[in-house]
Amino acid sequence: MKAILAIARRELDGYFASPVGWIALCGFVFITGFFFTFFLLQFNQYAVSAAYDPYGGAALDINEALLPMLFGNWAVVLMLMCPAVSMRIFSDDVRQRSFELLLSSPVGSGAIVLGKFLGAMGFLAVTFAATLYQPAVLYWLGDPDPGVLTGSYLSMMLYAACCIAVGMLASAFTQSQIIAFMVSFASILVLYLLPWVVEGASADWVVALGELGMGAHIEEMAKGLVHTQDLVYFATFIGVCLFATQQRVESFRWR
Repeated sequence: MKAILAIARRELDGYFASPVGWIALCGFVFITGFFFTFFLLQFNQYAVSAAYDPYGGAALDINEALLPMLFGNWAVVLMLMCPAVSMRIFSDDVRQRSFELLLSSPVGSGAIVLGKFLGAMGFLAVTFAATLYQPAVLYWLGDPDPGVLTGSYLSMMLYAACCIAVGMLASAFTQSQIIAFMVSFASILVLYLLPWVVEGASADWVVALGELGMGAHIEEMAKGLVHTQDLVYFATFIGVCLFATQQRVESFRWR
């Protein structure tokens, strides 16, 4: 356990010691803050217009009108940010020739993979914490459902964990950070859009294929509906990716 935490700490420190980490953090906070301000002003404009509607139009619900748009854009930003964060996890060690030293240490391949994964997730946790002013502003201006907000943050964290796991697997197979970024981004994009691509299909195998996508599981959880099947999906997806990465890292020991 100490070895895992030491690797995680080293990985986390590496993000804040490199320009990529700070660019990713500041870029995420800036872009999500921009969309938050834009959607909040737009929501306020619609709310004022509805208040002056002589025919008494339906009142806008912040949980149904604002939060889905806000966190829907988070998913798109994370689709680009997570591959950028994960593309260096293994390829950077190979470039700096520290990967061979790590493999020669008495630390198992599983501990290496898990430590690096926890370090990347720690960085994302810090990034998400930097956006907590947004819920604070929403509570100051309105009355958002805490269940929907919690579910939205949880869905984005699990979605980001899946993206990091995919990025780690791609990074373990190539020394090029650009290739790792492109492969992981393409994979995440397909997995995110898959449920909507097969929507309306009647064939059982197509419907089952749609269940492999992340989009539908995120959508349900973002509504504040945390189902066991969604948690099992995310845990299984992350576990499979980390196991495949561990097998890839283990193969380097036998070269």
